Amino acid sequence: MTISSVTPDTQKEFQPAARQQTSLLSSLEKRALIHFAQHLPRSVNSDHLTALGFLAMVAAGACYYWAASNPAAGLAAVTLCLALNWFGDSLDGTLARVRNQQRPRYGFYLDHILDSAGSIFLFGGLAISGYMSPGIAAALLVAYLLLSIEVFLATYTVGKFQISFGAFSPTELRLLLVIGNAALLWKPVVTLFGHQFLLFDVGGACGIGGMLVIVVHSIAKHTAQLYREETTW
Repeated sequence: MTISSVTPDTQKEFQPAARQQTSLLSSLEKRALIHFAQHLPRSVNSDHLTALGFLAMVAAGACYYWAASNPAAGLAAVTLCLALNWFGDSLDGTLARVRNQQRPRYGFYLDHILDSAGSIFLFGGLAISGYMSPGIAAALLVAYLLLSIEVFLATYTVGKFQISFGAFSPTELRLLLVIGNAALLWKPVVTLFGHQFLLFDVGGACGIGGMLVIVVHSIAKHTAQLYREETTW
């Protein structure tokens, strides 16, 4: 009687999807991550880094809420949390590869389910901070999750894990958010076409538009590719 459909032979046959990373800072980031991985204490493992990345994202959302009453301290804390999120979220896989302790299915699943959950806390914090309208924050979250779903489905069906799109990856997006945090202290409201808008509403609207364009383009490309590959009549 078969207890599990996942046997040792099945595990050996599993092939991770090819990683597609062509962002602006990808080369520099890769060298930095390998350096960190080579010098981390042996007592620190990939699970610790994954947990750090998730908890830092939760804390970033909480700090956006704090920034509503204490802008300078709250936004500085958000920036620190984003740095910790980058460190944990980006380094966990590199550490596993450097130490030859890879668990590709476990790592991929855990890392990205926590990323998705963490984004809810981040955008939720923005929604109640007063720096971004709740509607824009909700739409931004939906666009982000929709893009994530497309990436995950393409990873399974096409065999390519698209980490970056053009010059942007999660690392560059974190940097844009850090720059935006600094700008909030100077000018949280901007004037466009004779009307005033929250700075982060403008940035959020641009982010929504950009992600939706990427999603539509990716869906069309991958649908056509899979149709060509699997249509035999």
